[in-house]
Amino acid sequence: MFTATVTPSFGEVDGLGHINNTVLARWFEMARNPIFRMFEPNLNLSHDVWPLIMAYTDFNFVGELFFEFDVELRTYVEKIGTKSFTVYHEAWQEGRLCTYGRAVVVHYDFKAGTTTPIPEEKRAELAEHMVPEGVAQGIKN
Repeated sequence: MFTATVTPSFGEVDGLGHINNTVLARWFEMARNPIFRMFEPNLNLSHDVWPLIMAYTDFNFVGELFFEFDVELRTYVEKIGTKSFTVYHEAWQEGRLCTYGRAVVVHYDFKAGTTTPIPEEKRAELAEHMVPEGVAQGIKN
């Protein structure tokens, strides 16, 4: 598991006084950086170097997030396939799960324009961060 703490900014608050729902996409994207660094330590986005492409994301809001308190982001690997893997995220505030979501990331060769198998050493690194039993109990699909 990877964790990151985010301090909400005033500009992330919506008209209802909550953290805007669009903010979670950015926060979860930032929380994936440690996983991205497994594949490209310098986060070099050149098509000659970068080996990943996003295929899918979703977010489920189960509680409100507020401006006044820090948010803990928890990031796990939920599933590892041959050419893709699923990242599972949670956003916690004041001991409450407020948002959870997933992202499917595909191992990709931009030059060839095709998916490629995840190298075994990367699969092993990803496996070290699998969702443990009991996390998101009753929420996971």
